[in-house]
Amino acid sequence: MRTLWVKALLWGYAVFSMAPLIVMVLSSFRSTSEIFDDPLGLPGSPSFGNYGKAWTEASFSTYFTNSVLVVVSAVLLGTAVSLLAAYSLGRRIFRGRSLFAAYFISGMTLPAHLGVLPLFYLLESMGLVDSRLGLILVYAAGSIPFNVFVLTAFFRQLPYELDEAASLDGAGPFAIFWHVMLPLVRPAIATVVVFQFVPLWNDFFYPLVLMRDESRLTLPVGLTHFFGQFQNDWGTLFAGLVMTTIPLVVLFMVATRQIVAGLTAGMNR
Repeated sequence: MRTLWVKALLWGYAVFSMAPLIVMVLSSFRSTSEIFDDPLGLPGSPSFGNYGKAWTEASFSTYFTNSVLVVVSAVLLGTAVSLLAAYSLGRRIFRGRSLFAAYFISGMTLPAHLGVLPLFYLLESMGLVDSRLGLILVYAAGSIPFNVFVLTAFFRQLPYELDEAASLDGAGPFAIFWHVMLPLVRPAIATVVVFQFVPLWNDFFYPLVLMRDESRLTLPVGLTHFFGQFQNDWGTLFAGLVMTTIPLVVLFMVATRQIVAGLTAGMNR
């Protein structure tokens, strides 16, 4: 009986949490007059016109493309660098390893926004202000401390006998890393990818500070222009919000199993 109540409570919470998302999706298929007449009603004559209008007339395609390019590139770069660093810290014994580990962890203790002024001058001296490449490098560097912290813990959990067995079979350090270790830490990789992607996709601060050309803006900053231009067209606004949310929903649907495995790894040890 208790299990039944717990399941009912969880399903009720899930429905309650999904309600705003459902209203947003339904409203994206309605006209502004329909929304004002019946805010929570169903679409009378569903149409994808709002999506086409948001995509073409509101420069939404530009903002969306910039976000995908910047965030995906930053996640790939940050994850690749973090994997190499975490593998060395977690599987290799060398002088100064603890110092390097502390150096990476210290990056998690400093508020990143406090260093925006020297960061801005550094990027300006390199010609990377108002550049997607500059934003990619900032995002990737900012995610490395947390990634290394998580991935190092996973690498250390793996039995060292795996390295010895692979070495006896003639595998070199890179082959061991690529063919043996990476497949075993996929849950951790999925975890750090999601924990990078979500805040970077929603980040408003750095694009606002570092970007000047509207054609290079990402979605969070671009949406402010979008809202100002279509503040009286609620159907188009909801369509834009739905398109902004879709990548996050798809990411969670694809990576849910790996995320749960990563977050619960070691609990039964």
